[in-house]
Amino acid sequence: MKHRPPPSPLAFGALLLMLAACAPTIKIEAPDKPIEINLNIRIEQEVRVRVERDVDSAIRNDPALFGLPPAPVKGKTP
Repeated sequence: MKHRPPPSPLAFGALLLMLAACAPTIKIEAPDKPIEINLNIRIEQEVRVRVERDVDSAIRNDPALFGLPPAPVKGKTP
């Protein structure tokens, strides 16, 4: 079995030059006009909360039941 000698550095350099010549060229240019971004965004949010009268009275009678602090009593100061 015969062994090949390693390729010469000159052949390796020529191969690299041929591969570099085949590379695509990328060209980047700034546009002539400024970039304009038109954002027509309309955001609406509506929150509706309805509480039944009996639930409202339960919250007022025992706010701790719902994790709320006790309501202040009229006429008393803390």
